[in-house]
Amino acid sequence: MGSAGLSRLHGLFAVYKPPGLKWKHLRDTVELQLLKGLNAGKPPTPKQRVRFLLGPMEGSEETELTLTATSVPSLVNHPLVCGPAFTHLKIGMGHRLDTQASGVLVLGVGHGCRLLTDMYDAHLTKHVTREKLDRILAMIQGSHQKALVMYSNLDLKTQEAYEMAVRGLIRPMNKSPMLITGIRCLHFAPPEFLLEVQCMHETQKELRKLVHEIGLELKTTAVCSQVRRTRDGFFTLDSALLRTQWDLRNIQDAIRAAAPQVAAELEKSLARRLDTKQLPSPGWSWESQGPSSTFGLERGAGH
Repeated sequence: MGSAGLSRLHGLFAVYKPPGLKWKHLRDTVELQLLKGLNAGKPPTPKQRVRFLLGPMEGSEETELTLTATSVPSLVNHPLVCGPAFTHLKIGMGHRLDTQASGVLVLGVGHGCRLLTDMYDAHLTKHVTREKLDRILAMIQGSHQKALVMYSNLDLKTQEAYEMAVRGLIRPMNKSPMLITGIRCLHFAPPEFLLEVQCMHETQKELRKLVHEIGLELKTTAVCSQVRRTRDGFFTLDSALLRTQWDLRNIQDAIRAAAPQVAAELEKSLARRLDTKQLPSPGWSWESQGPSSTFGLERGAGH
């Protein structure tokens, strides 16, 4: 059969798996049988090449040997020289069965492995809609907002607490688990979706676990393929230095540009604990050697 037979093997098919047979053994057996069939065909006619062979001249009675141009087959690609033409096939497995189970087992060959993945992805996500995802995200955000109020130790009945809640200034007073202040879906194209999460006290492990739990709520499976932080405090992607900018001059410029915002954030967050005179003002110079300014900056770097 050769290449012509291989071109007709890309696709899906089903086999019956008997009990007592491991799925790996079944896959290897199918691959072996297919390779036997592909290699059993008649090898192609070898190409001819011209060789100068030593021998007597035709039609001459003389015994003197001469070089004669002769057409001989080229055996470079013959199976007896280079081995069988096909030694491996890509075979994908559908929903697996354990050793004692029996029944239908779907296999994919060649490009069929991709078709197998697409078919199961469509089956797993066809019931997942944007509305269902948004509803689950709203529930997650609501539960975390309640937890944020609990860890802040604030009484929302007071006017001060109410104003802080409106301005989004409520923060946990002590150590707390990951708290989500906002979560929304930016892109939805099943089986993939992109989430924007605003949170505090998070770890990448907890964020990946969050995606897994969202999948369970949607009665399917979800795996976080990538995590990217787009903001940390007032620092954003626009102010982040690229790898080619990690040098003395660019870092000095970045520190100088961020100084006013750093000072403003320190004054805002530490005003209740420290005298505001000890904090650097928005116009504070980084060349200042005052001990109070150094203290304020060290506290900022520690957070």
